[in-house]
This record gives sequence, C-alpha cells and structure tokens, in this order.
Amino acid sequence: MKLDDLTPREIVAELDRFIVGQSKAKKAVAVALRNRWRRRRLEPDLRDEVAPKNIVMIGPTGVGKTEIARRLARLTGSPFLKVEASKFTEVGYVGRDVESIVRDLVEAGIQLVREERAAAVRVKAERAAETRLLDLLAPRPLGADEVSWEETRRSLKRLLRDGQLEEREVEVEVADRRMPTLEMFTPQGMESVGINLQDMFSGMFGSGRTQKKRMTVAEARRILVAEEEEKLIDRSQVEAEALERVEQAGIVFLDEIDKIASREDGVHGPDVSREGVQRDLLPIVEGTTVNTKYGPVKTDHILFIAAGAFHVARPADLIPELQGRFPIRVELDPLTAGDFTRILTEPENSLVRQYTALLATEGVTLEFDDGAVEAIAEAAAAINAAAENIGARRLHTVMEHLLEEISFDASERSGELFRVTPELVRERLEPLLGDRDLARYIL
Repeated sequence: MKLDDLTPREIVAELDRFIVGQSKAKKAVAVALRNRWRRRRLEPDLRDEVAPKNIVMIGPTGVGKTEIARRLARLTGSPFLKVEASKFTEVGYVGRDVESIVRDLVEAGIQLVREERAAAVRVKAERAAETRLLDLLAPRPLGADEVSWEETRRSLKRLLRDGQLEEREVEVEVADRRMPTLEMFTPQGMESVGINLQDMFSGMFGSGRTQKKRMTVAEARRILVAEEEEKLIDRSQVEAEALERVEQAGIVFLDEIDKIASREDGVHGPDVSREGVQRDLLPIVEGTTVNTKYGPVKTDHILFIAAGAFHVARPADLIPELQGRFPIRVELDPLTAGDFTRILTEPENSLVRQYTALLATEGVTLEFDDGAVEAIAEAAAAINAAAENIGARRLHTVMEHLLEEISFDASERSGELFRVTPELVRERLEPLLGDRDLARYIL
C-alpha cells in the first residue's frame, strides 16, 4: 500500500490495526503524511517552500510513540530510522555526530529499495539458481549420451522442486566477501567505515577472489539466489531511487529528545554538550545538505518525529530555534487497565495470539477463560502503579511470569489443553501485587 492511496482517515484506520488508542498522535502523523502528498501536487516554485510539520510526542515509555512512527514508515514504504538523541555528541567531542543520522537513513533507504527490487526479480533469480544447482548436481560429462544426460537433469529437477535433495552436498564456488571494518575519526565524527579490499583491487588484478565450499543444496540455493539477484539488480538505480526516497519520504524518529534539553536549574550533570547537540541538530531539521558516500542528500523534506517522557525537562527547555522546527506537539495518554485489555486481544499481532501460536508449535492448546485477560490487564496496571511505569511493556513481563511453567514443560505436554483462568492469574501474580519490593525486583 502506497501513500498516494491513503487519506488521513485511512492512515489512522491502518494504525488502529496494530496500536490501541492514542488517536491524537495518529491524527497528527496522518496529517503530516497527507501534507507530503499535497506538496507534491503544488507548482514547483511553491512546492520547495512548503516544509514538513515536524512532531514532538510527549508521553511515558511504553505508550506507543515508537510503534506509531515505525508502523507509519512500513505503511508508506518510507525509509525509516530510529535514533536516541542522547547517543550523539557535539562536534569536537569524541563520538557520533548528528550528521550520521542522515547517512544511516540513506543506508536504510538503500536496503529498503534493494529488498523491493530483489522481490521483483526473485522468481527469475530462483530459476537461474536452479539451473546452476542442476549443473552442480549433474555436470555435462564429456562424450556422454546427450539424451541420457537430459533425462537425468529432468529427474533431478523434479526431485529438486519437490525438496527431496535439500540435504545432498554440492561444491559451490563463492566470492570471498570478507570485509574488514575500521573505526576512523573523520571530519564528520567517529564513524565505522567498511573497506572492501576485493572491490578496490579487482579492477587492477582481475576478478575478486573466490573459494570453493561444500554445503547442502538448501544452503547453496540461498547463496546462488542472492548472487543471481545481484546480477539482475542495477546498483546505481537502487542508489539513485534510495536518495530520492530519503529526501522526499524519509522519516527520522528522534527518541529521548528530553535528555538533551537544557534545564532551567542550571544543573547540567556530566553531559556538558547537551545544548551543543541541539544546535548541531538544528540545521539538519531546518534543512541542509549532508554528504554521504552515495552523494549529497538534502534534509529539507525529511519528516522528523521527536519523542520524550519529559518528566524532568519540558519541551520549553529546548533551545527556541529547535522548538520552532517542531510546531506540532502531541501528548500521549497513559495506558489504563482497559487499554491493556484491548492491547492483549485487539491488534492483529496481539500478545494473546502470539502466545497461543507459540505454544501451538509444541502441540499445546492455550485458552483464556472469560475474565482472565481482564485480570492480567488489571495486574499489569497495578504493578505499573506500584513500581516503575513502563506502559505496555509490562504486559510482556506479566505474561512471561504467568506462563512460565507451561512454557517450560510444553515439549512434554503435547496434546494438552492449558486453560488460563482468573483464579490462576491471581494465584500466580498475587504475591507480586502484595509485595512491592518483590514486584520491582521480578517485574
């Protein structure tokens, strides 16, 4: 599904399939995306003047901030990058500088476009790989009967397609793709640089090195399909499309932006470059050109979605220039026991569905009685209130604790039905609910 096919209402409806509640945040990101669609339909002189309306999401951990941005990118096929603002340092300090955000986004864009191109040519690549496998399994012998050889290949092809030769071993000549990685201090900061010596010297000394390896047909097929895909994909076209998509549709999720806010009390702690990181971020968010190894990238129309709990700092503690580049502020609601009940059951990838499917692989049928899901949700909400509030992530720890015994014994209880009742939930979780110190330690 592409952005051109989605109205804001449809975007929200798609997000509702995976994320419970937070309608204000969903509407904000839906409008921001639709504005991109509108901008592309303007006259060129006006189009370049329309800047994206970046968003700040305010809310505690585990309420859906990251998931909204990630699902949005998947929905629209946009290059997406999640970074933590607290991981960057001001230029002049040892560490990663903020321009690496754009370089990493370009890498994500290239990977995204390459996967799309690979999917488009996969059938053709699989057929070519199958032919190469047949050549390995039944090479043409000198002076042999042509008819007999062709018949042998046809028989092997049927067995190959039926999956009956997966464990047979063949000898495959593969490229030596070992690539040393060095940490280098560049003018842009401390970066990880991969140096492929094979590519550097293959033009002077012929093709790159190869080596023969014995492996199963299943392993060989995977390698040969990847090689055939590389032959069918034009790398220059992938890079050009990726750069275009990053510039026009890229999404950067800046988490923990509250950690780089300068607090009014003047207590800066060990991170003396907090305000410097904000000033370094400013030109990227405003719009600048960043040099990457694939070419220059303009950041003018990349959508930035920042997020933070803002327990100590406030959005107003950010430098004014940066505040101005995030005109839309959305406060996400804390999750209640009712929200937890919906999270456990409503989304397509709900936790109840996940655990039921996991235990089904062992032949164990997992069922939840009426009231059991509500009891789990209430327990999670109570533990969040008593201990650290980690939002929906608490459901994972509660479910693991609740189902620990059956998960451990599942391989020995194939064919059994395991029923989760409200009584079982209370029995397993009551000790934790009654002992706050124990709950903090275990959950």
